[in-house]
Amino acid sequence: MTFPGVAESPNIWRWPDVYEAENAAQDATGSLWEALVASVDLSGDVVDVGCGDGYHLPRFATTARSVTGVEPHAPLVARARARCADLPSVSVVSGSAAALPLPDASADVVHARTAYFFGPGCEPGLAEADRVLRPGGALVVVDLDATRHSYGAWMRASAPGYDPRRAVRFFEAQGFSTRRVDTLWRFPDRSTMAAVLRIEFTPAVADQAVNGTTGLALPVAYRIHVRRRPSGLLAG
Repeated sequence: MTFPGVAESPNIWRWPDVYEAENAAQDATGSLWEALVASVDLSGDVVDVGCGDGYHLPRFATTARSVTGVEPHAPLVARARARCADLPSVSVVSGSAAALPLPDASADVVHARTAYFFGPGCEPGLAEADRVLRPGGALVVVDLDATRHSYGAWMRASAPGYDPRRAVRFFEAQGFSTRRVDTLWRFPDRSTMAAVLRIEFTPAVADQAVNGTTGLALPVAYRIHVRRRPSGLLAG
């Protein structure tokens, strides 16, 4: 099944095993997860949009009443379901950010991490998140801060059409608050680091990143954008 408006995510669609290693390397300090927990209440019904192969679903399940992963790419749906087969509070469904296969007012948190919500053009997904959120619920978008550190410079060089400052202005105009977080990606060895950087950047930029990095850790910055659905009289 294909979903209108869904663009390929080549890093995880083509190299899911390398992306698994990337997920394992990310947020080695725990700072990003700590900031996420401080930003939204993850004890209710959580939806993870663009969940990929479900890497984060078990962690959400440690506190959430229920967790629903939504993913448009069928092979990743299958991997996510296999990962979470023993977790009764977790389900994984085929769908897209712009067409969530969920009832109205069925979620307390809609979470998306480096998926779909990259700035202008994601308005259909914002509307869908509002539809499925209960009054007082929160949409939380986690994206990489391409204005910071060498990693951000490599992002800009690999995707010159992406303007990170324009994205921030977009989220601010849409009523989001933004929290900035610094953390580390830490790899078990140089070959894993090189493989990950080569699925994230163009070949020339990846060579620069690999050759310009000493050791096994990279400083990486994120932004956490949060918008809450009005509750009470404002909800209408």
